[in-house]
Amino acid sequence: MDSVHTVPGHPESVSVEISGCSKEDARIVFDTLCACYGSDRHADDVPQDQHDTRPTVWLGTFDVADAHEGASGGPARLGASVEADAQGGYWAIEQFRTTLDSLFIVHDLAVTSGDQERELHVRLENR
Repeated sequence: MDSVHTVPGHPESVSVEISGCSKEDARIVFDTLCACYGSDRHADDVPQDQHDTRPTVWLGTFDVADAHEGASGGPARLGASVEADAQGGYWAIEQFRTTLDSLFIVHDLAVTSGDQERELHVRLENR
């Protein structure tokens, strides 16, 4: 069983939801994030369109405490902008947002803060 490294008071996982974009762009975002952090997504987790008329939502969870050294191999190249929702503890979201800034141009569309968690709604574009 895998152990998860936790910092007391700092939940380390960030859940990411992507929809409203091509499966190729969803894969670019997830592959880029997987290069930066441990994740529940695997190399063979290729986003697929599940329905012709309803939007597809792709999900991934990233362990920001499990950052991979030197993983940022340069900016990712998206075909179009991608909107993503991220949810996690305050510390985890701050770490995650810093990483997004290094990979993409990030536009904050909404930020919601709760007692223990923060939610971000962002639009990602090519840097």
